[in-house]
Amino acid sequence: MSEPPVLRLNPALDPAVFARAYAREGVVRIPEAFEPAVVDRLAGILEQTIDWDIICSNERGGAEVITRARRAELGDPVVAGKLQAATVRARAGFAYVYLGYPMIDAYVEGRDPGHPIHALTQFLNSPEFIAFGAAVTGESGITKIDGQATCYRPGDFLTQHDDTGVGERLAAYTLGLTRQWRPDWGGQLLFHDDNGDVARGFAPAFNVLTLFKVPRQHSVAPVAPYAGALRLTVTGWLRNDPPNGAGAPIGG
Repeated sequence: MSEPPVLRLNPALDPAVFARAYAREGVVRIPEAFEPAVVDRLAGILEQTIDWDIICSNERGGAEVITRARRAELGDPVVAGKLQAATVRARAGFAYVYLGYPMIDAYVEGRDPGHPIHALTQFLNSPEFIAFGAAVTGESGITKIDGQATCYRPGDFLTQHDDTGVGERLAAYTLGLTRQWRPDWGGQLLFHDDNGDVARGFAPAFNVLTLFKVPRQHSVAPVAPYAGALRLTVTGWLRNDPPNGAGAPIGG
């Protein structure tokens, strides 16, 4: 059995090129973020190996995490009711429904020992990736990068929000691992202006790293009921709080 490829960014990337776009617009897309063998492995991890939790907003605006064990305990009708309630709340404010895997918490707590996703968690907090993020964003105080693997099914969504924290979030990122997508399947990362219009939007993509400055109003458009694929990403924030501090990303 062959060894997995070395997990590293594409050596051909020039952060200075992307830094100029980020400084000008506050957002940048970086195509071909990884070499083909590397990104193929990363996508395969999300496609084939994750035991997904259901993530939905509750009535207090916080996240309710429904694990496989919790789903069995509650039963399908109760779970469906929670998802429907979150969908109704989305009419009037911040709400979300999607599948997720808490990469940082899982790594720290020893969940799923030996799982290949943990290598990606380590890489996101490696000197190489932190230095690349700092070079592109111009943020020199990055101490850690959190991460959550996400899977949006038909009907899943994330309503408008701005990623405001308590000063510890310097920038947000998404790593697109969706192999094929049609624009009418929804699921776009949308940026909103002060008038409520969509200022910019990015369709789900493969091997594309997106960085954007926060706070910034954005959302994930609902995935169409007829979508023929899953929207797979890794998402989180570049942060400057202590490395062992807690952080729970909401999955764009």
